Amino acid sequence: MKKLLIITLAFAMTVISCEKKSKDYASFSGKVTNKNSDSLLIQSRNYKKTIKLNEDGTFSDTLKVEAGVFSVFDGKDFAHLFLENGIELVMTVDASDFNKTALFTGERSETSNYLAKKNTLIRSSLTPALLDLEEDVFKAKVTEIQSSFNELLENTKNIDSIVYADEKESFSQLEKGLMAGYKQQQALKNQFEKFKGKPSPPFKNYENFKGGSTSLSDLKGKYVYIDVWATWCGPCIREIPSLKEVENKYHGKNIEFVSISVDNGRGFSGATQEEKFAASKEAWKKMIADKDMGGTQLFSDNAWDSDFIRGFEIRGIPRFILLDPKGNVVDANAPRPSDPKLIKLFNELNI
Repeated sequence: MKKLLIITLAFAMTVISCEKKSKDYASFSGKVTNKNSDSLLIQSRNYKKTIKLNEDGTFSDTLKVEAGVFSVFDGKDFAHLFLENGIELVMTVDASDFNKTALFTGERSETSNYLAKKNTLIRSSLTPALLDLEEDVFKAKVTEIQSSFNELLENTKNIDSIVYADEKESFSQLEKGLMAGYKQQQALKNQFEKFKGKPSPPFKNYENFKGGSTSLSDLKGKYVYIDVWATWCGPCIREIPSLKEVENKYHGKNIEFVSISVDNGRGFSGATQEEKFAASKEAWKKMIADKDMGGTQLFSDNAWDSDFIRGFEIRGIPRFILLDPKGNVVDANAPRPSDPKLIKLFNELNI
């Protein structure tokens, strides 16, 4: 009888074990504090799913996935995580600083925590100012950055083997990729030189957030620092706090700070392009209000196809432009608000 009982228990344990191993989905749960939206978007190249957040920011769902790296978006920021069927992953995050505060626990969470730390390192080290360094200083800095990435990878225990191999390969190409970007940036600088000292391409009757419309001709008599951006552009949004600081520093001075949105419906659903465009304009208004953005906030008349954007050959954002009081171009690719070189340039011009 005892032998039969042992066999029965062993069989039951085998069934339970097999059931656990054969789970064909990943469980993902957690809590978002200071949430920016009512949902999270889990996405990879071949997968997309929206997870609803409860009122208190908690969430729980299952996802049938192929093992790999995914992005989790909250509408304003994102983090990366590792998912595979059979695991139970838990995420806690403060959406006011989504990338830095994302913390994962549960099965195979080491890989997700590594990815979160790597993203933080990327944002702190691979800044736009890196491309403004002299070439020898740039090369030394890249070597230092590459060492930091390798150190983080090697010091992370129990990382997924495929992710580890992919990261190792990626880091081996980092210096080459950054050097190519550096050379491209230097070529762009030469391209922008042709605008220097010439009249700026105009913009006319752009919708003003505060009401009415504004044209470039309305701003003559002052220096004009122009920020070309969009609500979906992460690097653009990260410059907003620095832009606000610079605006406050030069409040009352002979300079106007102008932000021009090229939002065109990207990222919004709708039956027609007009509906998407209308939705993006509402998102523009909401972000200006939510982030208490100052200066002159304008909406481009034809997004990327406007005469102003085409005139300056803008193909990527953010883009910053400085004009003199006569409307002539001082710098068609001016330093970003977060770059100390901007204040140095303003000081040189006695603004």
